[in-house]
Amino acid sequence: MQTDSNNAVSDNQSLQQQAAAKQTTANHSGTEQTIESGKLGWFDDILLLGIMAVLAGCGLIYEYLLSHYAGRILGALEAAIYTMIGLMIVSMGLGAFAARKIRCAFTGFAVLELCVALCGSLAILITAAVIGFGQQLPLIIANTLGLPADQLPDGGFIGTLQKLAEYLPYVWGVLLGLMIGMEIPLIARVRQAMSEAHLMHNAGTIYGADYIGAGIGAAIWVGFMLAIDIQLAAALTASFNLLAGFIFIWRFWHQIRHAKLLLTGHFVASGILVLLALHGPSWEQNFNNLLYKDKVVYAKATRFQQLTFTERLRGNGLGPVHSLYINGRLQFSSSDEHIYHSFLVHPTMAASARHDKVLIIGGGDGLGLTQVLQWQPKQVTLMDLDEELVGLFMDPASDMPEHLSDALLALNQNALNDPRVRIMYDDAFNGVDKLLATEQKFDAIIVDLPDPSHPDLNKLYSDAFYLKLKELMSNDAALTIQSTSPYHAPKAFISVANTLELAGFNVDQYHHNVPSFGEWGWSIATLSGKSARNRLNNMQQLPVNDPWLTPGLIHAAFEFPGNFYQDKAQIKPNVLGSSQLYQYHQQAWLENQ
Repeated sequence: MQTDSNNAVSDNQSLQQQAAAKQTTANHSGTEQTIESGKLGWFDDILLLGIMAVLAGCGLIYEYLLSHYAGRILGALEAAIYTMIGLMIVSMGLGAFAARKIRCAFTGFAVLELCVALCGSLAILITAAVIGFGQQLPLIIANTLGLPADQLPDGGFIGTLQKLAEYLPYVWGVLLGLMIGMEIPLIARVRQAMSEAHLMHNAGTIYGADYIGAGIGAAIWVGFMLAIDIQLAAALTASFNLLAGFIFIWRFWHQIRHAKLLLTGHFVASGILVLLALHGPSWEQNFNNLLYKDKVVYAKATRFQQLTFTERLRGNGLGPVHSLYINGRLQFSSSDEHIYHSFLVHPTMAASARHDKVLIIGGGDGLGLTQVLQWQPKQVTLMDLDEELVGLFMDPASDMPEHLSDALLALNQNALNDPRVRIMYDDAFNGVDKLLATEQKFDAIIVDLPDPSHPDLNKLYSDAFYLKLKELMSNDAALTIQSTSPYHAPKAFISVANTLELAGFNVDQYHHNVPSFGEWGWSIATLSGKSARNRLNNMQQLPVNDPWLTPGLIHAAFEFPGNFYQDKAQIKPNVLGSSQLYQYHQQAWLENQ
């Protein structure tokens, strides 16, 4: 009887073990697949955590891609980047809640990765197509109806369509955020279905893999994807989503409904990704080119910015007009760049006692440098962040059209290859510290940086930066700062002067009309002796031969309307960390738009 009893206990334990060997885990709707725990172990657990880490990296890269596209191509405000990230984070939260409605976690996850791969790879291309079409629609209608060029339809429905198209990246951000937010809950349910033993540390382990994967994704973005075409980056990122889907389908084939159909979908998506990787960048660029009124003849994405060169043929024996756009914003037009650069450089040099050593900060196109070299300096140091941009104007890339390369070198008179020129590739805020460390002094300093439309640029218009420049100046030197438009952004313009005064400079400001930009302004400062304006008042003839600029034009440029500076005392200087100038600039251009 003892033996029979033992046998009965043994049989009962065996039945319990067999029952435990097949665990049926119910999801929130109560319909999860049956998993045989004996067939699943540490390999599957590591596999799922690895998939989670990869997908976290992909999710972060999608955030960067979409916000990066808005900033580079649409010329969107810097706040758009933070808006995009905020929208995607909120959408991920909503997606996590929505994941409860997916009945089968295995099937849902396989479908999800297919959808993320397709949306992630096509989002930028579709956005570029819609925005490009919106910009071309007035011309299409005008050509169809035979309307003259000055009667292009640009309001009503068309204007609304163009405006809504600018928000399309955010729509993709919300959609991708919803889907990315579903990934963690679904992976958690799959792990739960694998073994109850994982329940104790399920959330912590998955979130650990998620955070680490996101960090790796950020590193990949900064170290690699910033330097490649944005559409190619999207296709590469989507390929990892697709790879995760393939692996998941292979490992959990028997738990996935319609597995053959999903596998077919993944193969079709793979073909689409290959097509996008090969031709997507050129397609996207063609759509982006529709945003410019002139023909785009060359475009290049550097590590720091999107460069676009356009060409407009004029006929009547006149040469073509070439323009450079950085992140969708006009930087110069060959038709009138000499006006801007003459006013930037010659008053500075004329107000300086000597011209032996000159420092140019920014100006990687070499156009300001061309004007400086007319003063026969012994040495010019040019500091610019973007080595690839400088390279296009010094030794044009082999893929650049030959006529454009010749035009650029003719425009800057090959100044960047002058033996007197020393080029430093560095962020200006930190780069000047290297000059200070070697106790260098300059007879003139010209700061030709983009407008403070980005928080990172704002520090280069701060009191702290100007104090650094002060230490680099000879006592009788002059300093000139590109200071945005006094007409469109008067508070920002005056704030530059107030910031220079806070740093201890004697400051004057001047302005002139540059047809491509409108009314533009500069701030000129000295350390001791007469102010720059008083020094220039005594000038009867410009020491260099400039076909445009005359002493009369320089003297007149210092005149402003009687009430222009009436609120100067209320306008705040740009103290480092305050972002005051950035706020003035953004507010002004928003009002003008």
